[in-house]
Amino acid sequence: MKQKRLLLLGGLIYLIPVIEAAHKQGYYVITCDYIQNNIAHKYSDEYHNVSIVDKYAVLRLAKELKIDGIMSFAVDPGVVTAAYVQEKMVLPGNPYKSVEILQNKDKFRNFLALNGFNVPNFKGYSSVEEVLADINAGVYADAHAGVGHFSWPLIVKPTDSAGSKGVTRVNHLNELEPAVEKAFEYSICKRIIIEDFIEKEGYSSDSEGFSVNGKLEFISYSAQRFDLSAANPYTPSAYSWPSTFTKVQKEELTSELQRLLKILDMGTSIYNIEVCTDKNGKAFIMEVSPRGGGNRLAEMLKYITGVDLITNAVRAAVGDKVSDDIGFGVKDSQSKNYNGYWAEVILHSAKNGYFTGLNINNKILKAEMIQEDLWVKRGELVSSFNGANNAIGTLILKFDNEEELKDNLDNISSWLSINVK
Repeated sequence: MKQKRLLLLGGLIYLIPVIEAAHKQGYYVITCDYIQNNIAHKYSDEYHNVSIVDKYAVLRLAKELKIDGIMSFAVDPGVVTAAYVQEKMVLPGNPYKSVEILQNKDKFRNFLALNGFNVPNFKGYSSVEEVLADINAGVYADAHAGVGHFSWPLIVKPTDSAGSKGVTRVNHLNELEPAVEKAFEYSICKRIIIEDFIEKEGYSSDSEGFSVNGKLEFISYSAQRFDLSAANPYTPSAYSWPSTFTKVQKEELTSELQRLLKILDMGTSIYNIEVCTDKNGKAFIMEVSPRGGGNRLAEMLKYITGVDLITNAVRAAVGDKVSDDIGFGVKDSQSKNYNGYWAEVILHSAKNGYFTGLNINNKILKAEMIQEDLWVKRGELVSSFNGANNAIGTLILKFDNEEELKDNLDNISSWLSINVK
C-alpha cells in the first residue's frame, strides 16, 4: 500500500506533536515555509523552502510532491493556502470560499451580521486615511452624546493576524490613530477592523472543536486569561478548564456554532474557536479558524478529556476515517468531562533580555505539575510578550478544586518568576 504523504505548512514548535502523530499513523510528513531553521523541520521527513502565504507556489510544490493531504495546524497564515490547495487538488478539506470568510475578521463579521448571529458594531478599512476621514465625520465621537456610531471603548485589529499581534484596546479618541497604524503594520493584506470592545461576563473562551462531515462532534470551552501587565495585554497568558459559562450559555454557543458550520458547508476538520458572553449574557462567536490552535490547546484537551484531536486531524487531512468516540465533548457539556480542574500557563517574559532562569515556589503553588515545558536555555535572548510567538514555554497544572485553581491563577506572580537580565 502506498504511504500517504502529508504536507504541513509552517515549522513552529506546535507542529512537533502533529508530525509525531502523523508518523504513528505511518504517513510521510513534509514541511514547508521560508524559515529553514524553524524547529519542526528537524522532525519532518522532508523540508521545502516555500512561503506558506504564496498559495500558487505551495500548489506547485504539492503537485510535484503528489501529496495526499495538507494542513496548516496552529499556523494561521497558511490556512487559506491549505484550503486553496485542497480545492485545486480535490483533497480532503473545507470549501475555499468558506475558509476565506473564516480567516478574515472583516469578512467574518459581515457574514455573522448577514446571517443573524450576534456581532459587535464594526467597520473594516484599507488605509489610515479612511479611518481619519471617519474620525473627522464623527463616526467615532461619543455615542452617549448621540453623535457617534460606536460604543467606547473600541478594539482595533488586523483582519488577518493571529496570536493577538497588532491588537489594541482604545479608550480615547486620541489613541485611535496610533492603534490603527499599529494594526496595519501587522496585517499581511493591509486591512484592519475597528469594533466595539465587548465587556465580558466571566472569561472568554479559546479552545478546540471538531466536525465530521459538517456535524460538530466535539466542542470544548475554556476560561481564557490575560496578563494585564504584559507588553500586549490581549495576548492569552493562561487557560483553564472548565469554563465560566453556564450550561445554558454553552448550549446556545454550541447550537450557533453548528448553525455556522452548516451555512458554510464545512467538512471534517479541527477548529480553534473563540467565543464570549457580554455583561448582559449575550453570546458572541468571535473567531472560528479551521486549524488547530496554538498554545498546545489540542494537547491540553487530550490530557483533560482523553480525546486525541491531533491524530483525528491528521487522519482527516489525508482522507482516513476519524475515531468513532470523538463526540465526547458534545454529548455532555458539564464539567465532569474535564477529569478535574486544569490549567495551562503560557510562560513569557515581562521585558526584552537574556533568560537566566525559571523559579516555581511549590510551597505556594497548590497543584499537581503535569508538565513543565521550557523552550529556551539560560543566556538565550527573549522578547517581551507582544504576541503568542513570544511565549517561551508552558506549564500544565491539575488542581483538586475550583477554589485552588482560581487562587493560583489569579496570583501567578506569587509562585512563578521568570528571570531576565
